[in-house]
Amino acid sequence: MRRATRKILTREQLAQRMAQWKAQGKTLVFTNGCFDLLHVGHLHLLEQAKAMGDLLIVGVNSDESVRALKGQGRPIVPEAERAELIAALECVDAVTIFPELTANALLQLIQPDYYVKGGDYTEQDLPEAETVVGYGGFVVILPYEPNHSTSALITRIREV
Repeated sequence: MRRATRKILTREQLAQRMAQWKAQGKTLVFTNGCFDLLHVGHLHLLEQAKAMGDLLIVGVNSDESVRALKGQGRPIVPEAERAELIAALECVDAVTIFPELTANALLQLIQPDYYVKGGDYTEQDLPEAETVVGYGGFVVILPYEPNHSTSALITRIREV
């Protein structure tokens, strides 16, 4: 088994690990996204998120949820490959694939200390914000990095 794939956990495995990590007093950071066509904006977000705590857990949208969120023709990269790419990053400690349109169910399950999203969101726009605040966690919006968007990258590729 490749080292990166060992970081990809089912929801049940993640719940067990989260309980262990919390018992050890670890500060847990969570973020989620489609991560279709991984780019440097994703990397910067993940590195900044990791710097906020001891462990970074990443939720990757399933193929079905990406299609529902982004439309037909997406994702470009299948969910297992997107999860493996994210898991291969040094800053990421665990990855799980989730089928829902929001990360609310995952957030309720793992209750990380920090929920991190990129600057293309505001806390008011996030359907997950109420869940995070409800269990006592913190929502953190990192600054937006202009010119780093999967949708813009796909458009540029199609124009070539």
